[in-house]
Amino acid sequence: MNAAQTQASTVRVFIALAPPDEAKGELEDALRPAYDAHPRMRWNRIEDWHITLAFLGELPVTTVPLLQPPLARLAASRPPLELALHGGGHFDQRVLWSGISGDLEGLHELATDVRALVRECGIAFEGRPLRPHLTLARARRDDPTGAAEVADRLTGFTGRPWHAERLHLVGSNFGRGPGPIRYRDIAAWPFTADRDAK
Repeated sequence: MNAAQTQASTVRVFIALAPPDEAKGELEDALRPAYDAHPRMRWNRIEDWHITLAFLGELPVTTVPLLQPPLARLAASRPPLELALHGGGHFDQRVLWSGISGDLEGLHELATDVRALVRECGIAFEGRPLRPHLTLARARRDDPTGAAEVADRLTGFTGRPWHAERLHLVGSNFGRGPGPIRYRDIAAWPFTADRDAK
């Protein structure tokens, strides 16, 4: 099997939450000066902003359907989470992110259950501890201070609260050519449990 056939038979997968357009718009407005000041940073597309709960890596395409019924049941058993985009920071001076506030206990519980479900489906993955964030950009080697400078500017940013309404199973084209990474929903399921249920 050649490399092209191997890539066609696998997909890079993660499970995530996505902020609504209004929340992303607020953060986009706060970032506008940074876009102008650091045009050479590799800015993620706004439509691709997400909060990763579990990164599964490369999976055979035949494995992905096995995840969908249990993920749908998990989403149906949970109420929407109230979250907000808040502040900013960076990993290793290069990866710029926005922080998450709100129901972080519920977010961690959801991530724990998602990861347990994935393992119950027989899928092994690197389960790094959850650090809730939304990745915004990566600094290039010729603009090494960009991420830290923008993170400082985001320190006071607090977005309005919003509800994470759906659980997303997402595929990406990472490593599949020279262009930017693109994400697409494979499937998404609403959180439908009553918030007030005991």
